[in-house]
Amino acid sequence: MRRLALAAALALLLSWPAQAAAQAEVDHGLYAALLARHVEHGLVDYEGFKREEALLDRYLEDLSRVDPARLSRQEQFAFYINAYNAWTIKLVLTRWPRVSSIKDLGSWFRSPWKIPLVRLAGGLLTLDELEHGILRPRFGDPRVHFAVNCASRGCPPLPAEPFRGRTLEAQLDRLTADFLNDPARYRLEEPDFWVSSLFRWFAEDFPEGTLAFYRRHARGELRERLLAAGDRLRLRYLDWDWSLNAR
Repeated sequence: MRRLALAAALALLLSWPAQAAAQAEVDHGLYAALLARHVEHGLVDYEGFKREEALLDRYLEDLSRVDPARLSRQEQFAFYINAYNAWTIKLVLTRWPRVSSIKDLGSWFRSPWKIPLVRLAGGLLTLDELEHGILRPRFGDPRVHFAVNCASRGCPPLPAEPFRGRTLEAQLDRLTADFLNDPARYRLEEPDFWVSSLFRWFAEDFPEGTLAFYRRHARGELRERLLAAGDRLRLRYLDWDWSLNAR
């Protein structure tokens, strides 16, 4: 029965009737205020979020009443990213302050990303289903990996503002470039080029290849070194830091 319910929920979330009147945009005002107060330099004040958990719950309830099929493609993309990030915060709060890593929230039998907690469009999804069943296949944009936040320090930082359809392209470009050009996120010791493990885990999302993707988004000296090195570089992957992204 659960499998049938999940299939129905995913079908509803992914539906895109051409004749549907597009909703202008989702109101992310509550979430914007919370992020502005409790996120700084990509780190999260979970204690602050806990004090205002009722406001976060109101925002999540607002998201659950949105019909994604009535949103433009960009608004829908922004909507799902915000939902993923906001529900990840909510997941951490379920055990705060007795949590030092999001992995603490799972069990021997189920990872935290497989807990059904995301309420959207009348369905109940896991974070995995939201990311791997909707965000990645539906939008096919590798920059999503620099927008969704897994509540760990190894993950791309959580921005202190929500994603919005009208600014999404600029936001995705900025966050991608910021992550790739952060000296703490790579190490270039020719011929070895050490990069985030997300490029190994999600290699299929970068069809042009990791090096080509890096060269396209790299800046300054890093870009010059990558172009000069040509095909001599050999990819290596940095260890992932699973400690909580708390400030």
